[in-house]
Amino acid sequence: MNNTLKIVLLVVGVVLVGYGLYTLITPEVAFEAGPLKVQAQGDHTQSYAMIGLGILSLIGGIAFNKR
Repeated sequence: MNNTLKIVLLVVGVVLVGYGLYTLITPEVAFEAGPLKVQAQGDHTQSYAMIGLGILSLIGGIAFNKR
């Protein structure tokens, strides 16, 4: 049971960190129509939260290995 939980935590951690980095790096939405240019600006709070949760999940998965 511990081995399965360790693997799940590690996989979830990698997925969360990867998704957080993807949403952090990808460009924001831009729209151009003639002389008008609209560009969406947003904060990256959700990306940072995903990366943080992923790191915590990775630490939890590694900690199960120490027990």
